[in-house]
Amino acid sequence: MTKKVLLAVVYFASFGILKAQTVPTVTQDLTDVPTVTSAEESFYDQIPLVKNVIGFAKDHLSIRYRSGGTTTRGFDCSGFTRFCYNKFGISLPHSSAAQGNVGKPVDKESAQPGDLILFKGHSASGKRIGHVGLITEVVGDRIKFIHSAWNGGVRYDYLHAGYYHRRFMGIRRVVHLLAEK
Repeated sequence: MTKKVLLAVVYFASFGILKAQTVPTVTQDLTDVPTVTSAEESFYDQIPLVKNVIGFAKDHLSIRYRSGGTTTRGFDCSGFTRFCYNKFGISLPHSSAAQGNVGKPVDKESAQPGDLILFKGHSASGKRIGHVGLITEVVGDRIKFIHSAWNGGVRYDYLHAGYYHRRFMGIRRVVHLLAEK
């Protein structure tokens, strides 16, 4: 739709049918779009290495899932989060349940990029942590995270997706350990 409008504007403008004043600017059309950079930047200003950890994690998108994997040849969920934090001097255990005991617990409403997000395993009715990811973005009540999933390897998902929402167990803040080093 946008391409058609732009092509029409260019076409009519080239024949002098439209005056430059009548063409709406992109900024006028996007005035109601919320921006999220200020909150993100202020958090990154407090702990600058968070941006580096997340950037490093993103560099490994699409690496395959491998049970027990801790290298770029393949990761399991806790192997991936451990790999990412280890690059920046934070040692995490190689178990999602054990990672659920590291750092400080955080309410979902206070989640920030860099926090670990924890889930039940395959059974939504279980009571044990069986999966972990790394929060990359928080916009309102939408939490985006990167993780190594058995059905897709390293990828993004959202907490509000039914599968993850039903299995959500908690959030742990471990990035403060980066600042203490």
